[in-house]
Amino acid sequence: SPPEKAMVCFGGMFIELPKAKTREMLRQDQEELDEEINNLRKELRVKVNRLYEAQGKPELKGFNLNPMSAEEMKLINRILEG
Repeated sequence: SPPEKAMVCFGGMFIELPKAKTREMLRQDQEELDEEINNLRKELRVKVNRLYEAQGKPELKGFNLNPMSAEEMKLINRILEG
């Protein structure tokens, strides 16, 4: 039977935790990272537009595009595979 615990590295130390707890911790961390990435992308768009405006350049076209979700990518790949 597969082990019910997983080794996780915190800093320079490995700790053995239950797999369910480890999975939940990783899911939460990933959600937080995704949220932070999205916030930084939004802020970057605003800052780039402000910079272009200060330089007297026209606004970038297509700069406000959003990345495709994992589900959208799966659907595109299915279509491309035939």
